Amino acid sequence: MATTTPAPSIPKKRDYPVGIALLLIHIGALGVFLPMFFSWSAVGVAVVFYILTGGGITLAYHRLLTHRSLVVPKPVEYALTIVGVLALQGGPIEWVAQHRAHHAHTDKDGDPHNSHRGMPWAHIEWLFRTNQDRVAPEDRARWAPDLVKDPGMRFIEKYNVLMTVALAVVFLLVGGWSWVIWGIFARLVFTYHCTWLVNSASHAVGYQTYRTGDRSTNSWWVALLTFGEGWHNNHHAFPFSARHGLRWFEFDLTWLTIKTMAWLKLASNVKLPSHDMMERLKVNSNSTRNAA
Repeated sequence: MATTTPAPSIPKKRDYPVGIALLLIHIGALGVFLPMFFSWSAVGVAVVFYILTGGGITLAYHRLLTHRSLVVPKPVEYALTIVGVLALQGGPIEWVAQHRAHHAHTDKDGDPHNSHRGMPWAHIEWLFRTNQDRVAPEDRARWAPDLVKDPGMRFIEKYNVLMTVALAVVFLLVGGWSWVIWGIFARLVFTYHCTWLVNSASHAVGYQTYRTGDRSTNSWWVALLTFGEGWHNNHHAFPFSARHGLRWFEFDLTWLTIKTMAWLKLASNVKLPSHDMMERLKVNSNSTRNAA
């Protein structure tokens, strides 16, 4: 969903709270190297919640809320959004606003994680360094008016951090510190870097199937880690599409999930590009980047 929206306010300082929080979470994840925090149940919890919350980001935050690639009943929308919230990547309003700004100005001035500023910037630095293109809180309503008008989304936005804190408390009570270290800290760090690879690696390595006027690429290994988000050139060609893996070999687990939801009558108005659309935007094979 690329719209022409007034430029965001310019943050004047580094975002120290975000930088410190990310540092502490990464330090907490180092606990996985201590035998005292190891248990197979903790590893299982980490894997299950990586799948759930990573899927919540790609299905709820990205394809559903940002691009409205499908329609689901409101209770299902809220439930999926809460699952995405537990990835601790910000509330839905903030996340959607940043991503819509990215699509409106991809790899140009105005893109919060412009890949022309280098891989470290696109991957993580944009989150906490001084960033004139990051959508400021007072400008989020301009980029995500549909979510700001929704009282349920405003509630989830307000309490998004507390939801992860509550999950950590449940893990502590049920499985002890091993569940917290693996199921919260390690899982968050792994999910963070998988998500961030879409901003960095999928704007640097891979191949381009479609003319998009930006650096977006299709990367199979990023797609595997992110449930289909690595087919990023396809996505930038057709942001409205609920399916990102558009060729037979481009495995897209999120698309299979959406198809299952549609079969169960939990999703409708699922949007896909037409054959003519795809043919018009195809690039010449000689201009395709080498697969990576």
